[in-house]
Amino acid sequence: MFLNSLSGRFLLLTTVFVMLAEVLIFVPSVARFREDYLLLRLERAQIASLALLANDMIDEGLEQELLQNAGVYNVVLRRDEMRQLVLSSPIPMPIAATHDMRDPTAWELIRDAMKTLVQSENQVIRVIGTPVQRAGLLIEVTMDTAPLRMAMIDYGLRILLLSAVISILTAILLFLAVRRFMVRPIKGVVDAMISYAEAPEDARRIIEPNAGVTELREAELALQSLQKQLTASLRQKERLAQLGGAVAKVSHDLRNILTTAQLFADRMESSADPEVKRVVPKLLGSISRAVGLCESTLAFGKAEEPPPALTRFALADLVADVLDNERLAAGDFDLGFVMEVPRSIIVRADPEQLHRVLSNLIRNAREAIVGSGRPGSITVRATEDDEKWEITVADTGPGLPAKAVDHLFQPFQGGARKGGIGLGLAIAAELTRGHGGRLELLYTGSEGTGFVVRLPKTIMALEEAAE
Repeated sequence: MFLNSLSGRFLLLTTVFVMLAEVLIFVPSVARFREDYLLLRLERAQIASLALLANDMIDEGLEQELLQNAGVYNVVLRRDEMRQLVLSSPIPMPIAATHDMRDPTAWELIRDAMKTLVQSENQVIRVIGTPVQRAGLLIEVTMDTAPLRMAMIDYGLRILLLSAVISILTAILLFLAVRRFMVRPIKGVVDAMISYAEAPEDARRIIEPNAGVTELREAELALQSLQKQLTASLRQKERLAQLGGAVAKVSHDLRNILTTAQLFADRMESSADPEVKRVVPKLLGSISRAVGLCESTLAFGKAEEPPPALTRFALADLVADVLDNERLAAGDFDLGFVMEVPRSIIVRADPEQLHRVLSNLIRNAREAIVGSGRPGSITVRATEDDEKWEITVADTGPGLPAKAVDHLFQPFQGGARKGGIGLGLAIAAELTRGHGGRLELLYTGSEGTGFVVRLPKTIMALEEAAE
């Protein structure tokens, strides 16, 4: 329906508002017309009275003609401080009201005009004014209100008709202007959105801002930015889906390779070499976790993590295991590992997933320090209160680059080190959220970097995270 469109409603509203403005103009216009009408009657009466004063021999018939021509019953002209009755005729009814036109206020003119329009019955009124051309001190006349009211109605109808014509022409012009400068650009934006929705991955369908109106151009720019982000996100998801398929294939073959390596590691347990006996349990644990990760990838798809299998265990043992692995990886590099985890802290979490969280954080810290070429240290400390456990991993490395901070915990958005792909922190954050907790960056800079893993103790939160 036309009136449901922007153009139709604008046309209707414009017509209504212009008519409202004309009505507001109508009231003072009619009041001014009434004032001019009465002043004209006073002027005509003054001319008739002056004609009589010039010739005292005017007969009664001519006197009545002068009064009829002036449109009044009586004319009283005061000259030289003397009140003089100049022209007179019988008054058919008592005088209903007196109106002084010498110095009326706007409110008085509007009030009396409205009263005249509302009063449908004819009345006789007295009108007082100042003679023109200094022909006396005061002039007053008596007259009927019916001719005045009819003249005001005729004038008002002509004003309303003219207002209607003006409002319609104005509305049409504004309607055409709005369609040209507003509706058409908005329709263009809508068409661009529909076209983009059909194939959001096609960058050629992204809108090109060309509106001349500032607000519409801002809307186009915002839509363009949104479309670019969405297209980039869709492309990233497509790459992730492709990567997920590749990871599943690699995980399948890698699981077979690791299974073979596990068989050889089992045979190494019978070795008499003390160093081998010390290293083999660590090697077997690492291979078992790698095999489990491959099987999880195959079982749960591309990028989804299985829910945590919650159990209670001593946090110090898990942290010690992770640090032992990282010490072996650091080799002879001057890197210190400090563990400040009380043996009394028993956490409720998935040990394999928490192992991966801490491994990613500590591995990133180790690689950052080794990459800087300067000696450093990594500290793991843990605390607890009535509501949560907190595990802090702090290093003395060079700090995170600006790109890594801007895209923290986002996969494939730039790693924390050169050559990294940014998956470690994303995996750690996802696994922590699966426990109902949070992984947060405490600080980063030239003094080093600190992360904190917060795990809730609330049973309900942990159970909901495991569902």
